[in-house]
Amino acid sequence: MGGRTHDGDDGDRIRLTDSMTGIYNVGSLNIDHVYGVDHIVRPGETVAGNGYGMFAGGKGGNQSAALARAGAAVSHVGCIGADGLWLREGLEQLGVDVSHITVDPETATGHAVIQVESDSGENAIFLYPGGNHRISPESMRAVFSQMPTGSIVLLQNEINATSDVIVQAANEGYPVYLNPAPFHSQVLDWPLDLVDVLIVNETEAVGLAQSGVGAEPESLIDALHVRWPRAEILLTLGERGAILSGPDGRVRTEAVHAGSPIDTTAAGDTFIGYFLAARTGGESSESCLLRAATAAGICVTRAGARVSIPSLDEVQLALGGN
Repeated sequence: MGGRTHDGDDGDRIRLTDSMTGIYNVGSLNIDHVYGVDHIVRPGETVAGNGYGMFAGGKGGNQSAALARAGAAVSHVGCIGADGLWLREGLEQLGVDVSHITVDPETATGHAVIQVESDSGENAIFLYPGGNHRISPESMRAVFSQMPTGSIVLLQNEINATSDVIVQAANEGYPVYLNPAPFHSQVLDWPLDLVDVLIVNETEAVGLAQSGVGAEPESLIDALHVRWPRAEILLTLGERGAILSGPDGRVRTEAVHAGSPIDTTAAGDTFIGYFLAARTGGESSESCLLRAATAAGICVTRAGARVSIPSLDEVQLALGGN
């Protein structure tokens, strides 16, 4: 790809060169309102929170941040309201190309209300889409017209145009990595046969495979391969690690425990960002999984979403300098 660089003099920013595979992440940008609670609120129940914070979030934004912190060349494609300019600025400071993030004055930026259990770090999330549902076909055509040969398209399920982007990316010959999260049944109507890599947790895998809850991971992967034989499957298993399954067989990594869990909100996004950064950097499947698991293990020991994603230096230190 061409030698496009980010503007500015910040030496920490990523320079896109011919030796790097560019990742175009078409995804959400959210303002996260995070509340600490003793337990996740149940229907009809009112509880007092024990903490509050406002953070940059959205699965798309988090994955772009993780990619940038992992050293990848990433461009974020998305839409925000005028209240979300600080989200774009934050990604730009990390070295993300933000030239494809549009500002729609007619809408609010997407936001999330997140409950986090103080003891376990488990969470429950309510989303308002806002600008994430204002991505237009015209804006995507403009993005694809500028996308260099050899780029990769990364997608989640918090925007309005995922199915259309899958088709357009495939038609243009760009590999599609899809993380269908949060999962809903409409995903089954998408052209998943055009997806190159499906990245799912157990809940999403059960929904896609239409298997019973409690199915063994290997069985879930088998079921997904039957339905979409051309796709690689990356199944994340939380505390039990992850499995990558493709034409060359299956590779598994165990979870990496870096301390007591505080907040799991961005663990999956961190895993995906570090995995894809390592893969586009030419690392082996084993190395990609271990690097991603290490980054996720560090992430869960911190509060917040994007702010909890570790730097590449931290991850390399945890890996013993490798």
